[in-house]
Amino acid sequence: MNSEVTFQDSFAARARITGAIRVTPTVPSDWLSQASGGDIRLKLEQHQITGSFKLRGATNAILSLSDAQRAKGVVGVSTGNHGRGLAYAAANAGVRCIICMSELVPQNKVEGIRAQGAEVRIVGRSQDDAQTEVDKLVAEGMVMLPPFDHRDIIAGQSTVALEMLEQFPELETVLVPLSGGGLISGVAMVMKAVNPSIRVIGVSMERGAAMYESQQAGKPVMVPELATLADSLGGGIGLDNQHTFAMTRDHVDELVLVSEGEIAAAIRHAYWQERQVIEGSGSVGIAALLAGKIKDPRRCVALISGQNIDMALHHRIISGEDVDVMEET
Repeated sequence: MNSEVTFQDSFAARARITGAIRVTPTVPSDWLSQASGGDIRLKLEQHQITGSFKLRGATNAILSLSDAQRAKGVVGVSTGNHGRGLAYAAANAGVRCIICMSELVPQNKVEGIRAQGAEVRIVGRSQDDAQTEVDKLVAEGMVMLPPFDHRDIIAGQSTVALEMLEQFPELETVLVPLSGGGLISGVAMVMKAVNPSIRVIGVSMERGAAMYESQQAGKPVMVPELATLADSLGGGIGLDNQHTFAMTRDHVDELVLVSEGEIAAAIRHAYWQERQVIEGSGSVGIAALLAGKIKDPRRCVALISGQNIDMALHHRIISGEDVDVMEET
């Protein structure tokens, strides 16, 4: 196993990707602050160029490749946002990119990746199925850049934490969407390096939370991939996980789960109270706050990770419809 991603790696990544990604704002939420009695702020990473934080890690990984690796092209498996970020970063660098994904990925995300110039291959009904196609392409010579369990990906994602600390130095608690752990590993590593007392809380959905179940088991485990409004948080963490399982275990203070109804309520809140369009995976920090699942959120930042939601679905949710994702699949 390679050594853990470090604070110095985060600064190196920021220097590498500056100019290729957008510095996103951290803004106060008057509504959530009044409701909680604290100082609640939102890190609007959904305003990133490709609509999610994933561009940070993808750009850092692409720009870290050797000339020989760039010539071979890159391939990845994605629930959508990693693929979009990787496609954008690869196109900017003039590198061929193929994204493999399952049939469960929403069509708007598939088309978003194609629009960035990448080739898309749809394989099976899980990320594991899509991974088999990635493995074949790697055997043919392409370079795999995974969505989370990779040093350069984690270092790139960690740069969002440097921004949060500069924008809100007094923060005491950070709420981070949790899936494979690439985002929270980088954020938690930076936060603990700056101030070990900063509380880092990972938030995931109740339906198919692979990192949560793996941490409960004390090792990476297989978890069924289920339909959820937080579709970008779906998928496993890999039974041979090299980085994010251990970094989550060592640096994250607490893991919280939210229901489908709480996710929908957070999407509605973001639109009607914060004037923000966010996807289900990006709403989970707000969902946890609204549901009273975060204790003592005095100086708290909820990281809003993405906005790439199907707008017809978004319209139904904000209009008050009780959307059952199981009926949609």
